[in-house]
Amino acid sequence: MSEKLLMKGNEAIGKAAIIAGCRYYFGYPITPQSELIEYMAKHLPQTGGTFLQAESEVAAINMVYGAAGAGARVMTSSSSPGVSLKQEGISYIAAAELPCVIVNIMRGGPATKGGGHGDYHCIVVAPNSAQEMTDLSIHAFNLADQYRNPVMILGDGALGQMMEPVTFHDNPLVPVDKPWATTGMGERGKPNNINTLYLEPEALEQVNIKLQQKYQVIQAREVRWETSHTDDAELILVAYGITSRIAFSAMKMAR
Repeated sequence: MSEKLLMKGNEAIGKAAIIAGCRYYFGYPITPQSELIEYMAKHLPQTGGTFLQAESEVAAINMVYGAAGAGARVMTSSSSPGVSLKQEGISYIAAAELPCVIVNIMRGGPATKGGGHGDYHCIVVAPNSAQEMTDLSIHAFNLADQYRNPVMILGDGALGQMMEPVTFHDNPLVPVDKPWATTGMGERGKPNNINTLYLEPEALEQVNIKLQQKYQVIQAREVRWETSHTDDAELILVAYGITSRIAFSAMKMAR
């Protein structure tokens, strides 16, 4: 069973996140993603979830750290300057191998994709329509849990604000076992610790090796793209996000 709605891209991400099992959202208002935070504020509590407008972007990303560490499906969103303020928190989340989804509805063009302190990677999905914002938002939560890694949804102001028909399909939630989560010691002999601090150089080296090996696995398994009319092309345009639609139109005109 499916449902077709006319929605802004920002709203589509919010609805898709709830369908994907997101039950915690922490964020701070900033345009052009205001509709997303408004959607979550209205609809997330109706599912028994928690919406909290933080006092700053820095506070929001650290709240995400806490919820992810407890094993929850959690999301935050912002725009380019706000994502810049979140970079230290994103670095900690990546180093702690915690799954979460971070939405960047960029202003004007690509400004912040990775950032942080280096030596880590977010998984990045870059939709080019409201429908892809929906589908890739659900996929983002699954990727985050599968690889214990933050996932960045790389949107932009045009996609966030434009209204397009969006189809939502049934998405049965499958419980994900997270034995590493800090859910309490009731059934465990020792506590789970979420850690990013390694004082011994040898221990830190092993952590970095482990992370880099994980990134190589992600790259080998998950990198994907879409092509059109490339078999006989003399010139190939490479683009993502809203600009990929413009590039596609230019290619059709040139042909």
